[in-house]
Amino acid sequence: MANKPGFFDELSRRHVWRAIIAYAAIGWIVIQLVTQLFPVFELPPWTVRAVVLAIAIGFPVVAVLAWVVEITPQGLRRTAPAHSLMARDPTTTRRIGRRIDLLIILVLLLAVGLLLLNTFYWQRAQSAPGTALPAIASANVPHKSVAVLPFENLSADKDNEYFVAGMQDLILTKLADIGQLKVISRTSTMKYQSRPSNLRRVAAELGVATVLEGSVQKQGDQVLINVQLIDAATDAHLWADSYTRRLDNIFGVEGEVAEKIAAALSAKLSPTQSAQLSTAPTSNQAAYDLFLRAQFQLDRGNVNYDTANWKAAIPLFRQAVAADPNFALAWARLSRTESVLAWFGGGGEDPVALAAQARLDATRARQLAPQQAAAHIAIGYSDYWGQRDYAAALAAFNTALTLRPNDADALAARGYVERRQGDFDRAIDSLQQALAHDPRNSALAYEVGITCMMASRYRESETWFANALTLDPDNVNARYNQSYAILLGSGDLARALAAAKGSASILKLQRITVLTYMRRYTQALALLESIPDNPDTFSVRGGSKALQLAELHRLNGDVAKSRALFAAALPIERAQLAVQRGNNLLRVWQFVARAELGLGQVAAGVTAIDKAQSLLDSIPDQVNGPLNFEF
Repeated sequence: MANKPGFFDELSRRHVWRAIIAYAAIGWIVIQLVTQLFPVFELPPWTVRAVVLAIAIGFPVVAVLAWVVEITPQGLRRTAPAHSLMARDPTTTRRIGRRIDLLIILVLLLAVGLLLLNTFYWQRAQSAPGTALPAIASANVPHKSVAVLPFENLSADKDNEYFVAGMQDLILTKLADIGQLKVISRTSTMKYQSRPSNLRRVAAELGVATVLEGSVQKQGDQVLINVQLIDAATDAHLWADSYTRRLDNIFGVEGEVAEKIAAALSAKLSPTQSAQLSTAPTSNQAAYDLFLRAQFQLDRGNVNYDTANWKAAIPLFRQAVAADPNFALAWARLSRTESVLAWFGGGGEDPVALAAQARLDATRARQLAPQQAAAHIAIGYSDYWGQRDYAAALAAFNTALTLRPNDADALAARGYVERRQGDFDRAIDSLQQALAHDPRNSALAYEVGITCMMASRYRESETWFANALTLDPDNVNARYNQSYAILLGSGDLARALAAAKGSASILKLQRITVLTYMRRYTQALALLESIPDNPDTFSVRGGSKALQLAELHRLNGDVAKSRALFAAALPIERAQLAVQRGNNLLRVWQFVARAELGLGQVAAGVTAIDKAQSLLDSIPDQVNGPLNFEF
């Protein structure tokens, strides 16, 4: 008489192990599909958890059913014991087992396929530039993270927009001082509505768990500020408050709001951070208002490197510090504006004087507030843009990062210096770290693209420029340099011309460049003539309008007209020799050389070229040197 089979032998005969393996593989596939597809339909997170829980509960159910029920050629039936006369023939059992094994293999192959797809497509699609910026999985979002959406302007006077934007910016500045919080920069939040209809989607795009909404109503000297902190996943209000203040008593509200948010998110404050939150940037009403107006202009200028906006911000900052000489943040922002305006040629102002003043103002800011990251960032930009001392600039930006480790501005600044030092891979990494805290910042996406371009990675740069344009279709810098990336990467003139479409002067100038390569000189001349001649457009970055017209007329065969224009351009370019320096001075010498050569003055032209070359050899700049182009 045959021995009665053991328990594990019976598990094998009844295919329980096979059923459990097949169920586990199918369950894993279902979970993968659910986590990828449910966010597309914007289903709440509990639906994913419910599916996972249901699959887990199903394990013992499947095991029991596999023990109790068997598959036969006649269909499902109750499993008979091995020693029973009703037990299935062993040959049939093995044949059915092989079929189940084949099913398991197919399911496992499908699971492996999904795993590879997730690793090499879905995850890469989420991180690749130029894509549609999908929602961020909630599991990857830190709980202590917040985005401050643009505050709603409830004032009857809509000219108070600067004041409303300023309140948002000051609250962000205070929140960024809290080390345990991930705070999204204003440039990423400024294009959202004050009260978006789909808050969960907005939070996912910004990579935060909570969102601060607010409104400001200013009437006369009375201000009403309403703020509420919302859990983006549940729409629950974590904290809300209202502040009714007079303008002469509004100072410090931003610190109070930041402290309440920190408490609501259980973020611990160091004694230094607590002191920073409780310290108002100024107690002078006039200085406060002037600062907000100046910051509004600075922010507008930073979008497309608009020298006109920067020039408008400087006198407002100067009036603010005149009203309150101890206003450290205003000194820091003033210095940075002066530095960036000097770096971009001054826009008609004296860049040497601007750079010198920026150094004095940054030093003043650091003396007043040595623990303020903004002061060290101002020093860093003075070292970088004003002194071309890249090692000192890098040290200043790193000091700012020790005070505020997640500061997107300081991270990006570090990347700018690293690329000047020729460390393009590290620069790209720093800029991408900045993007993590400023994910919807079109200008930062553009900077990654331009850094790839500096490293001759033109296809990557095209993709990043496309990403920047997805975030902000009005980013003319991205559109302009996308056209250049096409030229340098593929030489496709028609595509480069199409990429530079737009009415901005910088885009017209780029189309003129492409039309020149296409030898369509008459069309290029007509376009150039249509651009107003002013220092904000025809700067040291591209030469005077007269010089550019002269070169086009020469190419078009009109020698007499070109010589007259070269003669008009030469004193314009020579006048810049007295006020420019560094990379900009190098460019001016190139323009002087082109004018001299255009007039047939070969010896003077060669001398100017030698001057440019000697400057190039003396500038420790791995961007301007290899590319001979100022990005």
